Amino acid sequence: MIRTKTTLVVGAGASEELGLPEGGEMLTRIAQSFDFRRLGSDLQTDDMVVFAQLFAQLEKEVGAPVAKLKAAAQSIRTASRISTSLDSVLEQLGDDPLVQAVGKLAIVHYTLRAEAKSPLAADPRDPGDLPIRGSENWLFQLGRVIVNGVARSKVDTCLDKLTVVYFGYDRAIEHFLPYAMHMAFGMGLGEARELVDAKLKIIRPYGCAGRLEWQAGEGAHADWGEADAAEIFALAEGIHTRAERLNDRTFNNLILGEVAASKRIVFAGFGFDPRDTAMLFDRNADVAPDLLVGLTNIEDQTRLAISRLLRRHTGVKDEAALRVQDLRAWQLLRDFALFLES
Repeated sequence: MIRTKTTLVVGAGASEELGLPEGGEMLTRIAQSFDFRRLGSDLQTDDMVVFAQLFAQLEKEVGAPVAKLKAAAQSIRTASRISTSLDSVLEQLGDDPLVQAVGKLAIVHYTLRAEAKSPLAADPRDPGDLPIRGSENWLFQLGRVIVNGVARSKVDTCLDKLTVVYFGYDRAIEHFLPYAMHMAFGMGLGEARELVDAKLKIIRPYGCAGRLEWQAGEGAHADWGEADAAEIFALAEGIHTRAERLNDRTFNNLILGEVAASKRIVFAGFGFDPRDTAMLFDRNADVAPDLLVGLTNIEDQTRLAISRLLRRHTGVKDEAALRVQDLRAWQLLRDFALFLES
């Protein structure tokens, strides 16, 4: 159980452990699917056909002809040659509402497809088991940290000290955690879902591909593994750009307040993109926190840059309070489990 106020910042490196695409990979797939010159030829792909059909429907949603939607898609294709992620492309082309519309639609499409193909299944193979096999993924390790040492009578407190800032679009953590609690405490899956829905504090800077079917709230939903959601246009409304978030005072107060109030901040698979990092820090921490970073293949210059960045934003001066480890997300949560639970 996490007993100290902790913010876990989860980046694309963690998503890769679940077979979910990171920003650059998603942008490449989208750019390839937007090559409508190949439509109708032997070189067309299934995704090209799907997007052509979706654009025909989107024409009615946004009041713009298909030709203009395809032109917006071509703008994304062109920008992808020099940009690193679709987030960046949508920011660069932020004055074009059609680019925003087709880009967000593509994000939802590929996120749902990736969820359906992920090793994180819709249901466990065996009743009472977890929906993903093995322990070499960050969800298993986080679930273990959350439930370890918690009495069944105190299960409603096991998420009280945790806030997750999740930079992915998928709903992996919401899908997985109820199964972990179901296994750990012998509670019904429905009860576990209600608990996670009520108690998990998760902040999503870029939004997500909708609610899971069992989650409370308004707006469109798509269940895990539902690759072809009927409400895909409504789901796309749940995707946000950096510019939208910067202008959202409520969101900024929420994320900055949670990070500033944390006594521990853990970065798992987070790449420290300057614009993403800027979302997390805009005020001094209430108390200089302990900082734990897990990234793979860290060069000395990168390690030094991350250390300086975090010290500047958090006011941490104690050398022992900042650790930058060459570890994958799941390894970080496994190796520092006792630290996280203390």
